Amino acid sequence: MTEKAKPLTDLAIANAAVMQPIGDIATNAGIPEEAVELYGRYKAKIDVTKLPVAKSFGKVVLVTATSPTPAGEGKSTVTVGLADALARLGQKSMIALREPSLGPVMGVKGGAAGGGYAQVLPMEEINLHFNGDIHAITTANNALSAMIDNHLHQGNALQIDPRRITWKRALDMNDRALRHVTIGLGGPGQGIPREDGFDITVASEIMAVFCLATSLTDLKERLSEMVIGYTYGREAVTVRDLGVQGALTLLLKEAFKPNLVQTIEGTPALIHGGPFANIAHGCNSLMATNTARQLADIVVTEAGFGSDLGAEKFMDIKARKGGFAPDAVVVVTTIRALKMHGGVAKTELGETNVQAVQKGIVNLEKHVETVRAFGVQPVIALNRFITDSQTELDFVLHWCKENGVRAALTDVWGHGGAGGEDLAKNVLELLEEPNNFAPLYDVEQPVIDKITTIVQKVYGGKGIVLTEKAKKDLLQIEKNGWDILPICMAKTQYSFSDDPKKLGRPDDFVITIREINPKLGAGFLVCLTGDIMTMPGLPKVPAALNMDIDKDGNAVGLM
Repeated sequence: MTEKAKPLTDLAIANAAVMQPIGDIATNAGIPEEAVELYGRYKAKIDVTKLPVAKSFGKVVLVTATSPTPAGEGKSTVTVGLADALARLGQKSMIALREPSLGPVMGVKGGAAGGGYAQVLPMEEINLHFNGDIHAITTANNALSAMIDNHLHQGNALQIDPRRITWKRALDMNDRALRHVTIGLGGPGQGIPREDGFDITVASEIMAVFCLATSLTDLKERLSEMVIGYTYGREAVTVRDLGVQGALTLLLKEAFKPNLVQTIEGTPALIHGGPFANIAHGCNSLMATNTARQLADIVVTEAGFGSDLGAEKFMDIKARKGGFAPDAVVVVTTIRALKMHGGVAKTELGETNVQAVQKGIVNLEKHVETVRAFGVQPVIALNRFITDSQTELDFVLHWCKENGVRAALTDVWGHGGAGGEDLAKNVLELLEEPNNFAPLYDVEQPVIDKITTIVQKVYGGKGIVLTEKAKKDLLQIEKNGWDILPICMAKTQYSFSDDPKKLGRPDDFVITIREINPKLGAGFLVCLTGDIMTMPGLPKVPAALNMDIDKDGNAVGLM
């Protein structure tokens, strides 16, 4: 498609694209017909039990980014464009991405399926309900809540203390009014009154379990291990104690199959699972990643937000549990983001300001250091915007060269895979080199040491401070022998610190650990820092205000 013919919006570009029948995409990817379960003409689920036994597994390329800003970095767009570029260079590539959550879609993002000519399709359906996976997880989460409250109502044989129930209900929407609620009002026939609350579905432990399980059997076992609260004697109560793990697995069995779609250029993409990276582990499902590794020579995947969140959790949690290592890491950044980290307001980003780029590049520098701390070399994807000046671009590329970092200018939004070929060539060169990947800490280390390692080596902070609540949590965790689990930090995505206003590369800071929540099904300890919340709120002007349908039922304003 020529430059003049390009539509102006992501949605218009997606609507103008000609998709291939999903059966053809599956055939080209080596997926046998009996493993493909059609969800319409352009979507399918994959029954992984009907795939041929893999003789080898593909290499994994992780895409991460600098600390996000309102200016946008385009991480998912680069992920899609890189896979398309690799395919253009003759590589058998496949994408593994998270599913969009309706909360951010209706809130800030407006959509999360790439952008421009580097999108996964059908974009509208992927962003809205997408095969019902997140709804299934919501249903399983709330079915467990109903079982807990019914158990209380029917006599409470397990002696669950209603004041110490830790399990919350869930909704796939940003709704701050549901953070704290009171349930069971209205008399004896309406249940036991108690305080409760809602998490956004993608912060639910069931979402994390869903994304870290390797089979239906493993899924059921992990669900059974989830702690829902404590007895009057302060003993942990699990899903296994309630005996509902079978029912929860039944609710999830179809959703657990990875979803197959395609990019604008026909590259196969598996989109499955969607935990947030600031309050969960931020990676698509192990099922999807391992399925892609089984089918392709190169798997391009992404982890949420910057390397301090999604990438750290990918390497310390997902790769550790999945038994594989990232073979290359791409760090996405933009001139606009670096200028914001250098102190420039969003309204002034269109003006050339090399001094601000120079000041803000310390953020990129820290993300490079973090990736290298895991024994992997990064490639910088400098995602080009039309407002970037050549002077600014040259400064960043020169900085990369001076610091021994591979870098490539990319424009996959405007040119699809063709705009990412230089990046793809750099990635291919890196894939030929050995790396020394290793997680940052040993799970056998004390909890305090593991958290401190993340704060010092990943965030660049001095150390940590535990609130009295966190200290009590830690005593309970150690008493129950749960201290050998990996750490999942819940922290603002905007800063290395726990203060979202400290941009760039802050130093001389400590991280306050507010709570430590054991997630035994997921297999990690969630450390809540600063003011981070597990149920976000909508912004003053939600993206939903721009959304509509036309007279033919087509989406308007989704991106």
